[in-house]
Amino acid sequence: MTVLTEADQISEIAFGFMGSKALFAALGAGVFTHLSDGPQSCAELAESCPLDEARTETLMTALAGLGLVEARGDGRFANSPAAEAFLVKGAKYDFGDYLRLQVGQQMYGLLDQIDDALQDNLPEEATASYAEWFADPEEARLYSASQHAGSLGPARQLARKIDLSAAKTLLDVGGGTGAFAITLCKAFPDLSVTIVDFPNVAKLGREYVEQAGLSDRITYVEGNALETGWPGGQDAVLMSYLFSGVPGETHDGLIARARDHLAPGGRFLLHDFVVREDRSGPKLAALWQLQHTAFTPRARSLDEGWLKLALETAGFEAVDVGVMIPEMTMLAAAVKPA
Repeated sequence: MTVLTEADQISEIAFGFMGSKALFAALGAGVFTHLSDGPQSCAELAESCPLDEARTETLMTALAGLGLVEARGDGRFANSPAAEAFLVKGAKYDFGDYLRLQVGQQMYGLLDQIDDALQDNLPEEATASYAEWFADPEEARLYSASQHAGSLGPARQLARKIDLSAAKTLLDVGGGTGAFAITLCKAFPDLSVTIVDFPNVAKLGREYVEQAGLSDRITYVEGNALETGWPGGQDAVLMSYLFSGVPGETHDGLIARARDHLAPGGRFLLHDFVVREDRSGPKLAALWQLQHTAFTPRARSLDEGWLKLALETAGFEAVDVGVMIPEMTMLAAAVKPA
């Protein structure tokens, strides 16, 4: 963590929303995808993107200042390596739709609720929970479709980090549209997964599962994961991004339910935005926790020390908490005693 000393460092934070909007606008216009064909001038981009030519120059200059594109000096612009890898539609690691749709169109606006949420004074018309949000089929579809793209990368990381080759069953609590389930089933052919999630999410998830040809190995239990019943005797239980989206007072109960629904020797995996025990960061994890407060006012700022102690207190063994997505998420792994 770097302690700030200069006014321009404060300005960079205060004006950060401008960079976010530049990124979202470029994604909406398809700028990075068009630049994947090679460097282009503003006039060329304006022909292929829904942008005015003069405004294109303004946008591209901003993107160059952010390092998202490279100004070639001859009036043409090219993708940065990061933009080429992660923001070009159809690229292997593309998560542009996740940023454009979920973060840009949904979460960005909800941040206006933070002031009231921090004072525990949300107005009645405010969005106050995922359950309320996902009761709207269109909001659930937009969020879930974009989250699917955003979860594929972490799912691949999990498949590399944790060996589930001996597991036959996995319960994915709050598993959304099945990004983790699909990835894990492809990595471990003997694995079958049950996902617990809201009905509007499950409806879309079944489409992804069918497209992956895994309808015989991935099934849904529809309902609020905090309230509906879970199947027991599981070889593994996964909770990814669940703790950050539910009230903090539910965490101990969720850990206990995971333990009770595991078979002896079963593994509990928890992936989420987790900060260091001394609360010095990481910055991105801390900011994600803050933005969740906007629509889950009772959410807890989860730190690795509390998480490790909570798992041990619940009776889990071999507890390990380590980095998953650098600067953003951690993965806790634990074993139910045999």
